[in-house]
Amino acid sequence: MAAGTALVYDGEMSSHKLLWEDPVCDIEVPERLSSCYDRLQHYNLVERCISVSAREGTDSEIMLIHSMDYLETVKGTEKMEEEELQKVSAGYDAVYFHPTTYRCAKLAVGATLQLVDAVMSGKTRNGMALVRPPGHHSQRNAANGFCIFNNVAIAAKYAQRKYNLQRILIVDWDVHHGQGIQYTFDDDPSILYFSWHRFEHQKFWPSLRESNYDAVGQGKGRGFTINIPWNQVGLGNSDYLAAFLHVLLPMAFEFDPELVLISAGYDSGIGDPEGQMNATPECFSHLTHFLMNLAKGKLCAVLEGGYHLRSLSESVCMTLKTLLGDPLPPLSGEMMPCLSARESIQNVRAAHKPYWKCLTYEDVTPLQDLSTRSCQAEEAESTQSNAELLTPQEVGKGNISEVIKTDRFLEMHMKSIIVSLKPPIKTAAAVDESDTHLLPPAVHIPKGLDVKEFKTTISAFDVKLMKEEALSSLLNMLAVLNKIIKKEVINGLAVSSTPSLSSAIAAAHCRKLKVQKILCVFVGDMDMKIELEDGKVLLINICAKQSEQVNTKHNISLNWKEDPETNNFFSATFGFILPVAYSYQPNLTIVIVGPNQNLGKNRISLLISLLQGLAQSQILALIQDTEEKIMQDITNILTGGFIPNFGTYAPDLKENVQMIKELREQFQQEWKLLQCSAKNSKDEN
Repeated sequence: MAAGTALVYDGEMSSHKLLWEDPVCDIEVPERLSSCYDRLQHYNLVERCISVSAREGTDSEIMLIHSMDYLETVKGTEKMEEEELQKVSAGYDAVYFHPTTYRCAKLAVGATLQLVDAVMSGKTRNGMALVRPPGHHSQRNAANGFCIFNNVAIAAKYAQRKYNLQRILIVDWDVHHGQGIQYTFDDDPSILYFSWHRFEHQKFWPSLRESNYDAVGQGKGRGFTINIPWNQVGLGNSDYLAAFLHVLLPMAFEFDPELVLISAGYDSGIGDPEGQMNATPECFSHLTHFLMNLAKGKLCAVLEGGYHLRSLSESVCMTLKTLLGDPLPPLSGEMMPCLSARESIQNVRAAHKPYWKCLTYEDVTPLQDLSTRSCQAEEAESTQSNAELLTPQEVGKGNISEVIKTDRFLEMHMKSIIVSLKPPIKTAAAVDESDTHLLPPAVHIPKGLDVKEFKTTISAFDVKLMKEEALSSLLNMLAVLNKIIKKEVINGLAVSSTPSLSSAIAAAHCRKLKVQKILCVFVGDMDMKIELEDGKVLLINICAKQSEQVNTKHNISLNWKEDPETNNFFSATFGFILPVAYSYQPNLTIVIVGPNQNLGKNRISLLISLLQGLAQSQILALIQDTEEKIMQDITNILTGGFIPNFGTYAPDLKENVQMIKELREQFQQEWKLLQCSAKNSKDEN
């Protein structure tokens, strides 16, 4: 499997700049590019990447999307004087030309295609292209919205032709609708295009009717355009997360792309004057992490917008850190999507129900005119909290710009959430000596420990009658857990003959070491209880047999019926487990694979991979010794590999989906991220 992360950058693209006064275009500045690269150097990320040189896109490559007449028009700007450049620019919407624009735009195209080649050829696993001018607004015959050539659209066509790809996912998280991409692939079922964008009921640029939730594509492409219109400003981390969990990811996994392209615009981040949204930089880490679980990890992120330089550059860094495989920082803020966002998400789900199997059994109808608490009010609160980072004297002057406020906020915020340098060893394991040959060489095997070291932890449990071999494996599991908690390793794997007892002891040990919140996901039949009363442990038990217990906030059973023809677990994963887990925000995650598990290695591997987004990626996988056949797959996930394809998609059993729906309705007030897909979710936050 390919390894490494590509970075494509050429400082020459900074020469494209505005030569005259234009209050619309003056935010698209060369520093957008240089500030990103400088910040990557600050975090020592450049040296960790595989450098890929940019090149010029050729005429034939550009004409995969654009007309010859338009290409000739752009070529002609190379020799123009300022007055003529200004006149040509005025013929388009929110665009400027410079004598170097044509060269820079060709470099932006070529850099993007170089990244596609690096990933598709196996030179690297994933990567990022820092380019400008951006591309997602430009159309066949027109520049538009700072965009000259449509870099990502060209890349999609290029990948289809050169690598014979049948399915490509384009995720456009820029705050503006990428109408140029939508127009290009509107009737093409081989491209799934997802865009969220500030819309405000068609009042925000580009103010197009076809940017609304019911624009789903044309002809054979119906259902393959997903638009989430944001109708209020001030949306943040929980709103973006909810859009991925309840809309994009279920459809994307059903689509099963062979390549993921991100139109990575960071004007959807905090402090941006265009977006006026509140997503903090680490949010883009989590979005990237989700997408890395598709297409066997083949992912190309290409820079689009972003006009607050510090917010932009920090968000780029968080994206690249995730592509490099670094632990994810905790996602800040309460996980409570605002009602306006929930309305948009539900409307999209309703519009797409006819086209996607994952929505077959969902009760989704369009929502209109919700009486909501304005997200603008929430934004005002956030702005106030940002202002509190200033000195009283500075706030009192009343002349500190929003840019400076956000700069100061991000200076403090990044120090609080940035994950320190990862330990030299990523994964530790406690396995039987006869199984060590199944593990990659990089996995650390801790030395055996004496029972005295964990006497206080295990004294409350009946371990006296345990066989010496079972006790030894239990102690080794605790040794691995210790290393995770002390951040000597990021994650770990342990094999046990007594997974229920081991999980209970692991939870007790975490309490002893003052881990505040532990998420336990137990797959299979449990035969002993874990202390849950104080809320320090959230237990989700996925089991085949009907549980006799009554579900409570911190003790939830998913009675999952096995279907041999369905090799997925998506309705439970995205519709319930991840929303609950992200609402809980644990400090440590333990996944236990016990007796009689009925998910299979693919579903368990995906679940573990996705749960690594939580708790700074600190996760322990505890496996029943009879389930050692899946040990290699799980180890592959923990050490940075990717899950295999699921094959042809089939919807989950109707009774399983119904069970998930009932749980969402039961727990939507306790775990707010469930509200985006639960009935009766109109209550005030």
